[in-house]
Amino acid sequence: MLNSAFAEVAALLMLAAVVGFAGILLRQPLIVSFIAVGIMAGPSMLDVVHAEAQIELLSALGIAVLLFLVGIKLDIKLIRSLGAVALVTGLGQVAFTAGIGFLIGLALGMDAVTALYVAVALTFSSTIIIVKLLSDKREIDSLHGQIALGFLIVQDLVVVLAMIVLSTVGIGGRSDGGGAGEIAMVLLAGIALVGLVILFVRYVANPLSARLARAPELLVVFAIAQATVFATVADAIGLGKELGGLLAGISLASTPYRETISARLAPLRDFLLLFFFISLGSTLDLGLLGDSLGEALIFSAFVLIGNPLIVLAIMGAMGYRRRTGFLAGLTVAQISEFSLIFISMGLALGHVGEEALGLVTLVGLVTIAVSVYMITYSHWLYDHFGRHLWMFERAETPREPGGQADEHVGGVDILIFGMGRFGTAMGLRLQQRGFAVLGVDFNPSAIRRAKQLGLPAEYGDATDPEFISSLPLENARWVVSTVPRHPTGLSHEDSRHTLMQIIRAEPFGGKIAVASHNDLETEELQRRGADTVLEPFQDAADRAVDLICGAREAQRTPIPHIAPEERAEGRY
Repeated sequence: MLNSAFAEVAALLMLAAVVGFAGILLRQPLIVSFIAVGIMAGPSMLDVVHAEAQIELLSALGIAVLLFLVGIKLDIKLIRSLGAVALVTGLGQVAFTAGIGFLIGLALGMDAVTALYVAVALTFSSTIIIVKLLSDKREIDSLHGQIALGFLIVQDLVVVLAMIVLSTVGIGGRSDGGGAGEIAMVLLAGIALVGLVILFVRYVANPLSARLARAPELLVVFAIAQATVFATVADAIGLGKELGGLLAGISLASTPYRETISARLAPLRDFLLLFFFISLGSTLDLGLLGDSLGEALIFSAFVLIGNPLIVLAIMGAMGYRRRTGFLAGLTVAQISEFSLIFISMGLALGHVGEEALGLVTLVGLVTIAVSVYMITYSHWLYDHFGRHLWMFERAETPREPGGQADEHVGGVDILIFGMGRFGTAMGLRLQQRGFAVLGVDFNPSAIRRAKQLGLPAEYGDATDPEFISSLPLENARWVVSTVPRHPTGLSHEDSRHTLMQIIRAEPFGGKIAVASHNDLETEELQRRGADTVLEPFQDAADRAVDLICGAREAQRTPIPHIAPEERAEGRY
């Protein structure tokens, strides 16, 4: 047994490092490793958690910082800009998941309150995990990535409302005679706190943050102080630390330094959340987890399969292709850290027992661990199951960008995959020389930009065989890929190789040109059948040398100007 809090924390950190490294080898996010550390450190296994007060303090700080970072992302302008698909899909997924989950809970013999808590906990997905995985796959800017981020924001708003409801219910349910009078006082205090936030945003946030930003370390200290002070005040008036941290984040969400604050606090959030999961695990009995195994597997199957199908059905009804709905739906195939916080609040209020907390924790472990592989292998999964999902796609898909490929049948000389700076510039120059060009990208912003410049462009994924088969390939002379090396999945498959394989399987008699950025890539692309390998940096150097050495005939081809901010949006 460790004889000091310092030694205990040191042991816990070392355990977290070892388990976290094992999680990395298994391609698991840190949240899975942290939950495992909490269970291992708890009384059912190593029993090394005895400095409860210190760990509880770090846990509370972690929750406050986590909700602060959620709040700082909830910019009012961003909320106003939510598209209909994000709003409808987000609210629809929350409603259907909660409703079906509630019925499953009742069918498993739960009382109505516990079933409701578990059902609501199942509706929250982990923004941290989804953004990380989509970023690693370079799909944040894709249509399904943008839609997923949109309904994650909607889920965050639902989290806020759920916590407000819990705080209010907790006040009204006290046995100390609080009643309606105390609820009214707390609501008035809450309104005053919100008013304070509005005044702070209107008159103080921007000038104060601008002064503090001169010393970035001080800006971070102020952000942490803001989160803890608001959490303290909100807890004192009965609204809870969670809502206080959230309001603190919202108070700085409109400042130009929100991204800097968010980036600098993210490692601290991950560190402090470790102690939340340790505190959580120290209260769990493995016997309770074992007793809940059957129920956890049923709920996990619902989250892993039912949630994606709910999103797929909603997006299909709105007019999106089943591929887009499937890829977006996989992002909600897990529950999040908010699910555990929500259940913990219910446990603190006496609404649910430890069995519910153990059940949701086990569902979190299963769904997060499995969904990581589902999202990573999303394209492979669609290739195998997509043909069975025809009932989720309307005869026409008016919401899907593009849909005009048939207009170019017989009239396209060159197809270019990748409408970034290189691909767009190449397409415009080819078009000026009289070639019929069609660009392809799966970033809607890149498609809009190319069309504004007068270049025909279609939305589509370079690894989607169904989409590529719809393109006018038969009479095309060249297919050009400016897509950079883009490992997909744990197998690190290069999307350029996939594209060449799909093109060669189609009725295409032309040649394939692929962009490369080093000699090893060039050799591999040539070995796999590329007719021409483009080396943008080498080719640009040759062109620059020609100009410098006085090749008078080498004149730059004028093309429409692309603004720097538009270039930054380009994916390729």
